[in-house]
Amino acid sequence: MADAEREDAAETDTPNASDTQEKNTNITMAEDGSTLLKRMEITVAEAEKRTGKKAVNMQETYTVYLLETRPSAAVNEGQSVAPDALWRRYSEFELLRNYLLVTYPFIVVPPLPEKRAEFVWHKLSADNMDPDFVERRRVGLENFLLRVASHPVMSSDGIFYHFLTQERGWKEVVYETGFQAKAESRLRALNATFRVKNPDKRFMEMKHYSDELQSITSQLLRARARVADRLYGVYKVHGNYGRVFSEWSAIEKEMGDGLQSAGHHMDAYAASIDDILEEEEHYADQIKEYLFFSEALRAVCRKHELSQYELETESLDLASKKQQRDELATGTMRTFSFKGMTTKLFGQETADQREARLKLLEEQIVEGEETVREKTTECEEHVCSGWVDIQRFKEQKDRDLREAFINYAFMQMSMCRKGIQMWTNAKECFSKM
Repeated sequence: MADAEREDAAETDTPNASDTQEKNTNITMAEDGSTLLKRMEITVAEAEKRTGKKAVNMQETYTVYLLETRPSAAVNEGQSVAPDALWRRYSEFELLRNYLLVTYPFIVVPPLPEKRAEFVWHKLSADNMDPDFVERRRVGLENFLLRVASHPVMSSDGIFYHFLTQERGWKEVVYETGFQAKAESRLRALNATFRVKNPDKRFMEMKHYSDELQSITSQLLRARARVADRLYGVYKVHGNYGRVFSEWSAIEKEMGDGLQSAGHHMDAYAASIDDILEEEEHYADQIKEYLFFSEALRAVCRKHELSQYELETESLDLASKKQQRDELATGTMRTFSFKGMTTKLFGQETADQREARLKLLEEQIVEGEETVREKTTECEEHVCSGWVDIQRFKEQKDRDLREAFINYAFMQMSMCRKGIQMWTNAKECFSKM
């Protein structure tokens, strides 16, 4: 980056110059209320296939993506500024997203494009090294970065800024955050799902909605793949018309020119389906993004369940300790307990023992009350922040899908017009026979 904050940080001789640059950038963005995307132009310019060796000394072929950034101010002023460029593998994008998921559990984190092609029609390659697939994934990775860079919270994250601007040492910086230790296990999340007693109804409804969104988008993509197969066949069959008309024209004198011209129109029509279905894949990828977004939405809901479950568990533990304290202070047992049985069997505790237990319980209660307060605050903040981001996501989804469906309809209309034009041209050829 060529902005002032980065230059100032680079000029310092202290070992924490990069940290200072990162903090300055974040403070500036917070002060002017802007997102990173308003300050920086971000593109994934190209993909490149490379070959290297794995840890076990085996050859592997992989794809890297060229990430370019430049200050938006310079671009808007018409200045020709060379971009800062670095290469990233898909696995590094995955690491970034996993970090964002753990660091911002209340945010619907944008998904990455698929690693291997799904919902493909039979003529489309499912090879993850196929050039067309790699190009679509390049577009998807750029879209992921743009979504993060335009988010009101994630765009100011220092690790994300490092990802965009620092080619070396980025992974070490991520791992130093300790985000992996904070990642919730699937077992804990599943346990919370079935045992939480008072989850927020809005999040429960949103979790149900995410399941339905995933189901509907999956059905839509399967239907689209079947239609693409049928459409491809119909168009290619028109090539048979072209071949037959061309052969027929060879044995006709008066009708020959008209038949041959009509055949050429049929051949062009049959060949056009490849470009049409390639354009369709762009719209299919937009639907796939929201198929994967459904899992991100569900992750926010699961985190709420886990936070609520932890709060309920801590509250029950605190209530149990308070009850033990009251029973010990009054000498009455309101519920069955192992301690009560041992007292009956082996006699009463001494006054000193009782006093020590009371003191320990009081300390545990103080700690428990503090923990419950922290969990209550954490849960309330997650509900508040999570719901705000869910509403932002819903507005984004409605806007994106509306635009995608309208553009898809226009594409279909254009395709139909080309078909009408082809038959109109063929009719004129037949009329001249």
